[in-house]
Amino acid sequence: MVGTMLAELPALPLHEAGKYVAGAYVVVFALVLVYVAIMAVRLSRIERDLGALLEQERSLAARERERVESTPT
Repeated sequence: MVGTMLAELPALPLHEAGKYVAGAYVVVFALVLVYVAIMAVRLSRIERDLGALLEQERSLAARERERVESTPT
């Protein structure tokens, strides 16, 4: 059914269709660019949070070592 409807649609002449194809490529490129930018922002936020967590873990481990070393046996 869809095939028959598409077969009945007239084709655009090449000199008119080119601008639509170029426009579609521009839109797709812009969407991919926005997606990559969003992923870069998320990745930098995750890396920053991971760095903070690692630093917190290091400080807690250092405090635990100091506590263990300072307790009399």
